[in-house]
Amino acid sequence: MEMKKEALAGTLESSDAMVRIGPSDEPGIQLELESLVKQQFGAAIELVVRETLASLGVTRARVAIDDKGALDCILRARVQAAALRAAGQVHFPWSPR
Repeated sequence: MEMKKEALAGTLESSDAMVRIGPSDEPGIQLELESLVKQQFGAAIELVVRETLASLGVTRARVAIDDKGALDCILRARVQAAALRAAGQVHFPWSPR
């Protein structure tokens, strides 16, 4: 899935995350993470983000996340929403998890 424009999903409220995704000139996923719990859970957050993008077929993107303690399910939902918006998708490939 190609990122065509920059898009946002989420809020800066407690237990949520603001996810910004946009196109990148460089190959791969460039991930910038700000989190209240980065020291304890930074690696796990990064894994959830990269797995979610991989499941959507995103191979090139710039991603910035400002996490306020979001659970994995919230983080997945925010990343999916932002990626689909950035790709200009109108039909959503939802599947049970």
